[in-house]
Amino acid sequence: MIIGAPKEIKDHEYRVSLLPFGVELLVKAGHQVIVQSRAGEGSGATDDEYARAGAKVVKTAKEAFAADLIIKVKEPQPVEYPMLRPGQVIFTYFHFAASRDLTVAMLESKIVAIAYETIALDNGTLPLLTPMSEVAGRMAVHQGAKFLEEPLMGRGILLAGVPGVEPAKVVIIGGGIVGTNAAKMAAGLGADVTILDISLPRLRYLDDIMPPNVKTMMSNPWNIRRMVKEADLLIGAVLVTGDKAPILVTEEMVRTMKKGAVIVDVAVDQGGCIETTRPTTHSDPTYIVHDVVHYCVANMPGALARTSTYALCNATFPYLLELANKGYKQAARDNRAIARGLNIVEGRIVFREIAQLFGLPYVELQKVLG
Repeated sequence: MIIGAPKEIKDHEYRVSLLPFGVELLVKAGHQVIVQSRAGEGSGATDDEYARAGAKVVKTAKEAFAADLIIKVKEPQPVEYPMLRPGQVIFTYFHFAASRDLTVAMLESKIVAIAYETIALDNGTLPLLTPMSEVAGRMAVHQGAKFLEEPLMGRGILLAGVPGVEPAKVVIIGGGIVGTNAAKMAAGLGADVTILDISLPRLRYLDDIMPPNVKTMMSNPWNIRRMVKEADLLIGAVLVTGDKAPILVTEEMVRTMKKGAVIVDVAVDQGGCIETTRPTTHSDPTYIVHDVVHYCVANMPGALARTSTYALCNATFPYLLELANKGYKQAARDNRAIARGLNIVEGRIVFREIAQLFGLPYVELQKVLG
């Protein structure tokens, strides 16, 4: 099979979808790999390294997109749509729930869309979302701490406080991978941290493993309303696999927040869990609503590409190799995790939540696979 790795073009997206070690293993397995020139530059991988590993390094995105299977980091951008063709497999983060326009465009292109974020093991874990959730959760605290600085319109509060001055209050909605990693970072800096989640078993687990400056609380409108009002830094860390994130913090709640408080909504990739959330970019990361700073960058880990790329490629490569070796149909028949990653197949939505969200026709995956 011919595998293509184009250069990412989303705003300040420095990650790359395939590293030289992956190229070497794919070529050894009998496949051809096309890598666009400078695709790995932001992650520290040079064209020479790709070439030595056995890749054909090409100048243009069009040449890279000529492959049978395209591996990317972020969803195809509008300027890339004309390069897609029916039956072509695109393996990347799609986050369809955040964009009807993207969903319709991919349906019209008749590609096979395999989404990293919905590949799921039988126990419910999301192996290709987890590494980036770890990065984003930790990064959320970095960004929150930075934008609490007064020159950046924040409250002028140090997360840790100092002797004689209380630390900042960090409130995290969602106790999954993002929330847990955010709590670790905030707690390590000495902040006063509260995690809210709807699962009592999860809260018990977090209560056991977290240090004393992390408290747990059942997530319900009453508790969210109260904690949002107290927060200096509010982190949205809610995920519903493949579906739009539920709005748990209303605009009315945001109105009650302290002037200069900061919101980091990591759920923005799936539409956001805070009503005042809208996607931003690394070039223009924040905006202010009701005197509250909002940081809602939709590709947060892209700014930390050397860490993020290696973490991502370590996770994605085994699935990529299986797709290349077997083709997507046989791989999906053999591996239920890959089957769950199929969202759109040649003009048909095969992931129920996306069809329901946008009121579009749904087709059972088994009918498509045969």
